[in-house]
Amino acid sequence: MPGYWSQMLNLQSQKFWLQSRPSSMKIFTFLCLLLITLNGHTMTAQTDENNTQLSNAVNSQILLSSIASSVQITSRAVENASSARTLGKVRQGSGVVIGSDGLILTIGYLVLETEQIEIRTHQQKTYPAQVVAYDQATGFGLIKSLVPLQGVEPVKLGKLNDQKIDSSLLVVSSGNLAFTSPTKLIDVRSFTGYWEYHLDSAIYTSPPVVNHSGAGLFNAKGELIGIGSLFMQDVMPAGNPFGLAGNMFVPVELLEPILNNMLQNGMGPNSQRAWLGINAVERQGRIQIVRVTPESPAQLAGVVPGQWLLGLNGKPLESLSAFYKQLWAIPINSEPAKLTIFDGKEIYQIPVPVVDRSANIKKPAGI
Repeated sequence: MPGYWSQMLNLQSQKFWLQSRPSSMKIFTFLCLLLITLNGHTMTAQTDENNTQLSNAVNSQILLSSIASSVQITSRAVENASSARTLGKVRQGSGVVIGSDGLILTIGYLVLETEQIEIRTHQQKTYPAQVVAYDQATGFGLIKSLVPLQGVEPVKLGKLNDQKIDSSLLVVSSGNLAFTSPTKLIDVRSFTGYWEYHLDSAIYTSPPVVNHSGAGLFNAKGELIGIGSLFMQDVMPAGNPFGLAGNMFVPVELLEPILNNMLQNGMGPNSQRAWLGINAVERQGRIQIVRVTPESPAQLAGVVPGQWLLGLNGKPLESLSAFYKQLWAIPINSEPAKLTIFDGKEIYQIPVPVVDRSANIKKPAGI
């Protein structure tokens, strides 16, 4: 749809113009342009019932409500946090207010081993906050403002199955109109990350949003359906010959079954699971280890980057996701996991102690 993409380029230039010197007139102009872009996109697909709904439903009130529920988050890693090596000591992203008590849903990057959290609302007011919970399985993080938020209403949570492929959605970052972008639903499928992470269901969108960490993904009704996790070079399904850059969002539907556990225990029910400290990718139909976390069970056992992972406890591995699922089925503190390793010359086994990942995460005081 050339018309849609040309509108997107125009919208991006207007966003830079807005950031340079925001004013009431600029904000009004950008808001009108955003509405035109969304509505113009939907009119090019008259047969798409969901897009027609978006064209009729999206209005300035929904947009402003989505922006008002979003906040900017700045966090600092706790002292000696191992995650600081890869994620940084100071992290910045977004979150979405989901509770009238100031509860904010975000992504793990912003809460893992962090403290000294500050949030900034759409009114440019800053508030101190603290980590409430981190769920290893989904990657969700929860923080809470330490004082009542002013001018911020909690958002409603939506259902992913109400959305159709190619439907128009809205990404809101940092509670800032200048970081608000229309996007499209490209696919819903599983996602497997190299850092011992897997989702059976993830949301893939395009065009890509740079400020994706913790950004809210909203539907036509202004309901939150996803939390931003990653930028990806290609969000198209496997086997598709055309690459398309975009983002991966974690569906908020994964939150409801674990929310009470997170609030009560500081983690989800599946956060306590086996962890080795291996980063791996699939290459040439096999699994290759690309990084080993310092002082992790894998490193202490002698696993090194470059090795190929062929099996676990005597069973061959068909995929990276299969490896994770077999690993997580092993009871914590049980017998060591036996990794079948190929180093390019010979095949052998390395026993690696099975430890609880959540027990190895440094937490700020009070959680």
